[in-house]
Amino acid sequence: MRLSHARRAVSARFDDPNLVSCAGLVPVLALAARCGLAQLLAGGLTLTGKGSANAADKVVALIAGMVAGADSISDMDLLRHGGMPRLFDQVRAPSTLGTFLRRFTFGHVRQLDAVAAQLLTALTRATPILPGARQVAFLDIDDTVRQTYGYAKQGAGRGYTGINGLNALLAVVSTPLSVPVIAAARLRRGSTNSVRGAAHLLADALATARRAGAGPARHALLLVRADSAFYGYDIIDACRRAGARFSVTARMTPTLTKAIATIDEQAWVPIRYRNAIFDNDKQRWVSDAEVAEISFTAFTGRRKSEHVIARLIVRRVRRLNPRSVPAGQSEMFAVYRFHAITDNPEPMLAAEATHRDHAIIEQVIADLKNSALAHLPSGRFAANAAWLACAAMAYNLTRAAGALAGSLHARARTATLRAQLITVPARLARSAGRLVLHLPRHWPWEPGLDELIRAALHDPLPTAA
Repeated sequence: MRLSHARRAVSARFDDPNLVSCAGLVPVLALAARCGLAQLLAGGLTLTGKGSANAADKVVALIAGMVAGADSISDMDLLRHGGMPRLFDQVRAPSTLGTFLRRFTFGHVRQLDAVAAQLLTALTRATPILPGARQVAFLDIDDTVRQTYGYAKQGAGRGYTGINGLNALLAVVSTPLSVPVIAAARLRRGSTNSVRGAAHLLADALATARRAGAGPARHALLLVRADSAFYGYDIIDACRRAGARFSVTARMTPTLTKAIATIDEQAWVPIRYRNAIFDNDKQRWVSDAEVAEISFTAFTGRRKSEHVIARLIVRRVRRLNPRSVPAGQSEMFAVYRFHAITDNPEPMLAAEATHRDHAIIEQVIADLKNSALAHLPSGRFAANAAWLACAAMAYNLTRAAGALAGSLHARARTATLRAQLITVPARLARSAGRLVLHLPRHWPWEPGLDELIRAALHDPLPTAA
């Protein structure tokens, strides 16, 4: 591929008032409007004082910018170019949006979290974003550290990663047929422990998942999955109170070691993974292993009524070099790399595979860090917490747009959805009193974009069951 003209014969002029670079925002914001986002914000936010007027319009502008690819406050200028004023009104300057974010307090952020939960519920009714949730749904919880720089970030600190930054706690809900959407998100101090406040967020996320249609059918499964950082009674108690099941990686304690030692050698079932999996402890790829299970009583240090009796599923992996076993230890004790305590009713091998799929939340974290969460743009903690809440809503709206666009985009990454459906150039024109978007001829993803525009702008929304 090469230029069709000599370099000196090519020039550029920024002079067309009818061009836009992100025409895909039209169906996305139409979908948000039809799900009542502006009304939810108007009724749920109680910001007062200088810079807080028209709060609903400003939050929608922040979300729109994030959907289009903005990852900082200054990037919100994406919304102010060419024919954008003809497509949208109530667009605000980046400086205005920055001032607005700094008006948030902890209570206002919690109000925004409530709006995000209500929006997800509305999206699940209007789009096929969580197919099959009535029968099987998974809720995964994990946290990540977003690195920050300088000394002016409130709450920044060094936690378990050793990286200076702020900690984001996420709970995502998915089904075997869908990619995850964000059910709850909280920003925490960078030095915080992973499990701090996790039980409360989990309870909120489970309530949101239920309202979004997860697990109402008879014999339905709503399973909470977490790694060893969240192994604690409060997490499992939150699951049981909400009527959900759990699958949590247990930490290797002396009690657990003794329990594993009681497993009969004949109980181990060999399995070979169709696709190799990465063992974080051994830092290598694993293609086969052995799995066994026993009954296990957890949290025996607490009062008897708080003891948890569940299945303990253990996976062991053969060492590449048996000579590397430390002196005085048998190979069996040296190779245990996986131990999940669960009340998942699936057969052992299916329950083991289901637990490993908890890693799906890492894709959500990667997508966020590759878009709106690339930065935490303000020096104020509450402003950054509000930014995270807006990022969660932008993520869910983008996922809903992908679901409406058809099977090709239903499971695509956020960056792919943005490139193929959102940041599409268009020329604005009027015909018979109607606004027409002239999109590129031979756009490779025209069927999906056309379906999204039709479904978001013209089709009637489904009524709640």
